[in-house]
Amino acid sequence: MAEANCSRKLVVEICNAKNLMPKDGQGTASAYVIVDFDGQRRRTKTKFRDLNPQWDETLEFLVQDPESMASEILEINVYNDKKTGKRTTFLGKVKIAGSTFVKSGSELLVYYPLEKRSVFSQIKGEIGLKVSYVDEAGTAEPEKAAADEKKPDDAAVAPSEQKTDDAAAPPVATEEKAPEKEDEKKADESNKEAADQKPAEPPKDEKTEEASAAATPPAEVENPPVAHTEKAMQPKEKTDTEKLPDLGVSDLELRSLAGNRGRSAYDLVDRMPFLYVRVIKAKGENCEGESSAYAKLVIGTHTVRTKSKSDKDWDQVFAFDKEGLNCTSMEVSVLVEMKDGENTTETSIGTVSFDLQEVPKRVPPDSPLAPQWYTLEGSPGTEVMIAVWIGTQADEAFQEAWQSDSGGLIPETRAKVYLSPKLWYLRLTVIQTQDLQLGSGPEAKPKGPPELYVKAQLGAQVFKTARTSVGSTIPTWNEDLLFVAAEPFEQFLVMTVEDVTNGQPVGQAKVHVPSLDRRTDDRTEPKSRWFNLVGDEKQPRYAGRIHVRACLEGGYHVLDEAANVTSDVRPTSKQLAKPPIGLLEVGIRGAANLLPVKSNDGTRGGTADAYVVAKYGPKWVRTRTILDRFNPRWNEQYTWDVYDPCTVLTIGVFDNGMYKKDDAGKAGRDVRMGKIRVRLSTLDTNRVYTNSYSLMVVLPGGSKRTGEIEISVRFSCSSWLNLIQAYGSPILPRMHYVRPLGPAQQDILRHTAMRIVTARLARSEPALGQEVVQFMLDSDTHVWSMRRSKANWFRLLGWLSRAATLARWLDGIRSWVHPPTTILMHVFLVAIILCPHLILPTVFMYAFFIIVLRLRYRRRALLNVDARLSYADAISADELDEEFDSFPTTKSIDQVRQRYDRLRILAGRAQTLLGDVAAQGERLEALFNWRDPRATGLFVVFCLVASLVFYAVPFRAFVLGWGFYYLRHPRFRGDMPSLPLTFFRRLPSLSDQIL
Repeated sequence: MAEANCSRKLVVEICNAKNLMPKDGQGTASAYVIVDFDGQRRRTKTKFRDLNPQWDETLEFLVQDPESMASEILEINVYNDKKTGKRTTFLGKVKIAGSTFVKSGSELLVYYPLEKRSVFSQIKGEIGLKVSYVDEAGTAEPEKAAADEKKPDDAAVAPSEQKTDDAAAPPVATEEKAPEKEDEKKADESNKEAADQKPAEPPKDEKTEEASAAATPPAEVENPPVAHTEKAMQPKEKTDTEKLPDLGVSDLELRSLAGNRGRSAYDLVDRMPFLYVRVIKAKGENCEGESSAYAKLVIGTHTVRTKSKSDKDWDQVFAFDKEGLNCTSMEVSVLVEMKDGENTTETSIGTVSFDLQEVPKRVPPDSPLAPQWYTLEGSPGTEVMIAVWIGTQADEAFQEAWQSDSGGLIPETRAKVYLSPKLWYLRLTVIQTQDLQLGSGPEAKPKGPPELYVKAQLGAQVFKTARTSVGSTIPTWNEDLLFVAAEPFEQFLVMTVEDVTNGQPVGQAKVHVPSLDRRTDDRTEPKSRWFNLVGDEKQPRYAGRIHVRACLEGGYHVLDEAANVTSDVRPTSKQLAKPPIGLLEVGIRGAANLLPVKSNDGTRGGTADAYVVAKYGPKWVRTRTILDRFNPRWNEQYTWDVYDPCTVLTIGVFDNGMYKKDDAGKAGRDVRMGKIRVRLSTLDTNRVYTNSYSLMVVLPGGSKRTGEIEISVRFSCSSWLNLIQAYGSPILPRMHYVRPLGPAQQDILRHTAMRIVTARLARSEPALGQEVVQFMLDSDTHVWSMRRSKANWFRLLGWLSRAATLARWLDGIRSWVHPPTTILMHVFLVAIILCPHLILPTVFMYAFFIIVLRLRYRRRALLNVDARLSYADAISADELDEEFDSFPTTKSIDQVRQRYDRLRILAGRAQTLLGDVAAQGERLEALFNWRDPRATGLFVVFCLVASLVFYAVPFRAFVLGWGFYYLRHPRFRGDMPSLPLTFFRRLPSLSDQIL
């Protein structure tokens, strides 16, 4: 059967649809669904006259190439059946990327909004789907396949094929007419192709098939043929490799995250020449025996050796920076170690010399250079297998090679790719408790009516419900507690009911976190469960039971970085993810003029061991560490998939201190040297930006410029339509709007997620330091800082200055500073009054020309972190010391008192400003509530007179008269405030009622 030869099957369950558009002319619709995948078409039954149809049908598709499934598109089209109307009408469509497919058993019911086919389509509603794939092992053996190939006529076995297919096909899928003739033709062609792909095989008994499938190990076929005729002509190749476990990540994501350097174009960075030396093994008379041997490479002042092995099989690759070589020849020696008790003697067997000017060059995708046997000079019977070539950093052997510029094979200096853990929100709803055994413990002494609360703990996170008194009613809370859970999950969520009156726990219960239900929206409520409460571990006893509802929320995006510089807004659930809209490529070229960070082994001067960390979405990349250079050149290129253009790429430069350990064996700490941010929405698509940016870091001693970094950035997008649609979609997933989280709660969860990410990355090997992750995520933005407060204040003043500039411009016009401009404004006012329908067109046309003319002044270079905007240059030492102070403070009492008095002065100014703003609103309110009867009476008379005047006078005449009065010459204007302003200022406020 075809299923036996296909290693993967796609299962699509069409559940239901809601709120469809009536299209049959009678206020209803008779809907059916057509699903297309990889040239295959399936159709559901028609649900007549139902705007909320329920199908519950399962459709299956064959995945011809599992490796390319992530790049396929599953298209679902909903139609109204033409049997009930005049013609077949379109009700909506949904496109799902193959990268969102999950393995069978992990699928969830997801409601997708129906999309339009064109701009003029009238579409509404949503459709509920479950999409998953099933991996099946092929049961056809080579002998049986060869017997099938010998059969002359495929038509002779067609009846058996049909019977087998009928027995294996699901009964829920039915074949009906497609909405158009073209669809019918496509369906027939796809069915014929599927029939042609099925090899002839006699039917088997179900038990026999199950037994053979269980006995035969899974086999994978490389490059399976598409048609049966091609398969008959080509011999079938099988490999007996074991099937890899499913990691929950699609092949497309794996390729993007891994960043295959061998295939990368490396067009954003410079090619760096490296001398590669691969020492494989040695053989000969002098190498025989159990003594250990190693190979030593000498190039001028560079000397390096392989590991010492007794079998003389080293297979190590060495990469030397060609610009750092100071010799044109290389010597490879083989030495044997002889142990005589505690003493070890080394004896050189022989040497091979190479002229580096005659070394061949290799550039990927050329095949690797084949190693050759070289006879050692001085030992004719001994040979060593070596391969020597000139390559670049794009060579496949570069990542695992010994690197001369990064200290060799030190793990802490290697280039690595890290992934943030997948974060979920865990929602625990505490409903009520029953049968509580209060006061049953030996130390329980009730002092009054007991007050209870529920404490829930997940790892280091602890949240509590409100207190409730236990009386005649059952203790009830109905309160939600939100946690941040990271995969792999903590084993248990511990719930404890505690009594406040005696300070003793009543009992506790545990919830197994990995087995919790997962949901993607708010349409389905998870099932509530009862858990028995157990006393303390020393004396386990029944203490009652608790009623809770718990689930893992996959419809939210768990923020793990500052909201204004977020790099990912996708929901947690993979089934809600959308296909990427573009590709971000970053070339980290190098740095210049770095400052020395640490002393060089106590000698004069200092050194810098710099590396770069780039973060976008869940993917972190870390370049190799270039040791002891102030102008390092990395020339490494990385890629990320882009799902939203309004996101930020963060790049930080650090000095590596972890590869050196002190006398106690404790690793040092990395030192931050600065960072830059790149907002993708400011980039032109398919354009390369190559610039150098200054690095600045704020330290307790003040701000310091630590050097410059040179990067290249390119944002590629193949579809402008998808890019424009992203600007019209909400920033966060749907659950953030239908069930929003409070600002305080969101802030607590964000810092919790930051701590989880920091702890997980610190446990990697090699570790990404805690100080590095915190600096990249801006985890200290919530801490009070006088510098940031001033920066935000001047940002606000800068925005208000635009309004002040407009007010000064209007005041200059009405003051006749430039009489021609004022006269033109009079003419413009008359034109507006006579032609009011031209107001909005004129305003928008004026804005169009202004914005288009300002395009020529747009900055083409990428914007960097602004030291002036950050207020980093004009800040006192005491304010910097306060910014880096820990929480709670560790400073002296006098210093804390001084800072507190300064904060009181600033808070007093803010207090006065808030009071003045509140007074203006209270005066306006007093005008209507008769707090000042005379002022309100005058306003009532004014309203009566104004109504009569406006009834008699046309509105255009009033606006024209008021405009001329406002623009009158200064000689006709007094120096005192206007009458309306004076009257408003006399209205009472509530300031006199404040103590």
